[in-house]
Amino acid sequence: MTEQFNVGDHVRWNSEAGHVSGTIIKVHTADSEYKGYTRHASKGDPQYEIKSDKTDHIAMHKGTALTKIRQSNCPSQEQ
Repeated sequence: MTEQFNVGDHVRWNSEAGHVSGTIIKVHTADSEYKGYTRHASKGDPQYEIKSDKTDHIAMHKGTALTKIRQSNCPSQEQ
């Protein structure tokens, strides 16, 4: 079974431009229209809308294309 992700998870995926990272903003568990195409999804195999960290571009991917990564904006230690 594919790893399940949640809204707010920070993930990485491979695109034509190389590795991209972003935050999941919506989880689709039923078929939906996206940029003129029907994206197939189910509770067992959802599609994820992800907002890119660098460009604010919105992408949609299945969980098999995503890797969960740690948050990089952890508070720094002040001295």
